[in-house]
Amino acid sequence: MKNFSTVVTRAAAAVLVACVVAGPVQAAECAFKPNAPDQHRVVKGDTLWDISGTFLEHPWCWPQVWGMNRDEIRNPHWIYPGQIVYFDRKTGRLSLNKPGTGDGRGEPPLLRLSPQVRSAGLENDAIESIPAGVIEPYLTQPLIIEKNQLASAPRIAASEENRVYLGAGDRLYVRGELNGATSFQVFRPGVALRDPQTRAVLAHEATYVGTVSLVKAAVPGVDVHTFTVSSSVSEMGVGDRLVPAPPPAVRNYVPHAPQRPVDARVMSIYSGVTHAGQSQVVTVNRGSIDGLDVGAVLQLYHFGKTVPDPEGRKGFLGIGRSTIKLPDEQYGSLFIFRVFGRVSYGLIMQVTAPVEVGDVAKSPE
Repeated sequence: MKNFSTVVTRAAAAVLVACVVAGPVQAAECAFKPNAPDQHRVVKGDTLWDISGTFLEHPWCWPQVWGMNRDEIRNPHWIYPGQIVYFDRKTGRLSLNKPGTGDGRGEPPLLRLSPQVRSAGLENDAIESIPAGVIEPYLTQPLIIEKNQLASAPRIAASEENRVYLGAGDRLYVRGELNGATSFQVFRPGVALRDPQTRAVLAHEATYVGTVSLVKAAVPGVDVHTFTVSSSVSEMGVGDRLVPAPPPAVRNYVPHAPQRPVDARVMSIYSGVTHAGQSQVVTVNRGSIDGLDVGAVLQLYHFGKTVPDPEGRKGFLGIGRSTIKLPDEQYGSLFIFRVFGRVSYGLIMQVTAPVEVGDVAKSPE
């Protein structure tokens, strides 16, 4: 897999074109690399993060560089293999226009961004923000269950012929309000997610076991709805809970700093390992109520330790030594791609050291 430091968002494709009107880069954190190339030809497998990272010191900050507002970020545009992204060193801009082909004053022609009619085929050929396959399972299957969320969810109350475990094609009976939905995912309450700072349980991560479809809703005199198992990834049984299947995942990810300062901690590493590396998924102990949203980027730090001062003065009555607090060491970045109230999923990007539970994840400085 490619290094994420050279990967971008569909929502940004013509974002590269937006650079034409954005003006030279002002912010130091969005500076161009000293060795930035004059151009980059887009190839299949590139992502918008890759392309931006080819030119910029910090690829996540391209909306700031291109002066995008929230409406422009939400409005998808596309970029395709074969196109060339140019770096105009004279104006300090990126463009899909070759430098010198503008209006005679060294300015590239103005290309206005506007909604476009797109065919599904062309859209599917457009490059992605980040590799979709890496995070796809986390968009539709793992589920953060916050306080008592599953308590009122429909539940499997019985099975045909009293089977203990159910598989594809089996019939089952569900009790609870469906609220008009006919297709559901099935979950089993799982591991508690504890805040590394307070040790409080913020949520539970439910285990995805499969999908079910409504055959017949309950009628007067009958307490349950009839379903069949559409698919299963593990054994499904009585007591498991139903959650309406989500709409197709939106992948218009444009990286940006959080709307307000965020100081989070890595809470868990998905799949239960103790250390994680690039392209793996972790949870952090902050969510939408803390100012995180999809596309927010956090910097990862190893928490600075407190160590004895080898030449420090001894304490009271000569007991002990003074200590030194070491700084937090920044070693990578985290791309937030799914957000709940108090917890979020993040994709680890371009790290130089393993990620551990308890590591600091905070707003870019």
